[in-house]
Amino acid sequence: MRVLVSGGAGYIGSHTVLALIEAGHDVVVVDDFSNAKPTVVARLESLSGRHIPVHAFDLTDADKTSHLFATEQIDAVIHFAGFKAVGESVAKPLDYYENNLGSTFSLVRAMQRHGVHKLVFSSSATVYGTDQAGATEDRPTFATNPYGWTKVMQEQILSDIAAADPDSRFALLRYFNPVGAHPSGTIGEDPSDVPNNLMPYIAQVAVGRREKLQVFGDDYDTVDGTGVRDYIHVEDLAAGHVAALEALGTTTEPVNTWNLGSGRGTSVLELLHAFERAVGRELPYEVVARRAGDVAASYADPTKANTELGWRTVKTVDEMCADTWRWQSQNPDGYPD
Repeated sequence: MRVLVSGGAGYIGSHTVLALIEAGHDVVVVDDFSNAKPTVVARLESLSGRHIPVHAFDLTDADKTSHLFATEQIDAVIHFAGFKAVGESVAKPLDYYENNLGSTFSLVRAMQRHGVHKLVFSSSATVYGTDQAGATEDRPTFATNPYGWTKVMQEQILSDIAAADPDSRFALLRYFNPVGAHPSGTIGEDPSDVPNNLMPYIAQVAVGRREKLQVFGDDYDTVDGTGVRDYIHVEDLAAGHVAALEALGTTTEPVNTWNLGSGRGTSVLELLHAFERAVGRELPYEVVARRAGDVAASYADPTKANTELGWRTVKTVDEMCADTWRWQSQNPDGYPD
C-alpha cells in the first residue's frame, strides 16, 4: 500500500515510517515541523535507502490537504499529527481543540473526497481517565485534561463517520508510554522543551543537560512507592501500527480498537535503575511532592491486540534504556536544526 503518514517526522511517526518501508509499503509524509526537524527525513532516507516524499504544511489547511490527496496516490492513512503535551493543553485548551480536531476534520474530508477508506488513528491511554490499570478496550472513555479529551472526541468522531460509511475501515490504537529509539541511534525522541515524559528526562540527566531527575511522589501503593507505567519500545509500537494497518484489509468491522502495550508495569525507580545499568553509573534524583493528576499505576491489557493482530511487545525495559542512551549519547543536543 501507499500510506500517508501524518506527523511522519515526529518521534513515533518516524519509527513507523521505517517499519512501513521494511514491511514493503510505500510512504508519503505530511508534517508541519512544529514539533519535528527536517533532519529526520534525511536520516530516514539514509536508514531505509528510499526517497520519502514529504509535504510540509499544517493539516488544518483543508485546501492543501485536499491538494495532497489529488497529487499523491494514497491507499491508507496513519494519523499521528497533533499537539500532545498534557500540561500545555491545560494552559492552551482552545489551541488543542482547534488543532487536533481540525486536522482530523480536514484529513477525513480529503479521504472521503478521494475514495480513501483505511485510517489508523494514534489514540492514547489517556482516554481511560484515571482508571488505567489493566484497562481493556471496552472500558468507558473519559479524560482529565484537554489533550485527553481531544483523543476521546476524535475516537467518537471517527466511530460516527465509520458508522455512516460502510466502506470505512478505521483502527483506533490506544497506547501507553512509548520509549526507546532506533537501535542505530540515528533517530529517537527529541523534545523541543523540558521533557514531559520520564524517559527523555532521565536521558537528558544522563547526558548532562539536566541536573537531576525529580521523582513525583514515593508514597503510592506500588512496589516501591513510585508511579508505575506500561513502557513500550517505539519499535514495538511501530510494528503494532503496521499490524493494525494490514488488518484493515481483512476485517469486516468498520471500527476496531486495540490497546498497544506490554501489560506489565515498571515503576519510576525501576526505570531509573535500568537506565543506570545502560549508562554504567548512578544518576542523581530527588523525591518531590506528587504531581496533580498523576495516577498510581497505568498499564494495558493487550490481549485483544495479541489475539486479533498477532502482535505483542518483544523489547525489554533494559533494551529500551540501552537504545535510548545510544540515541541520546550520539545526539546530546537532539537533532540539529
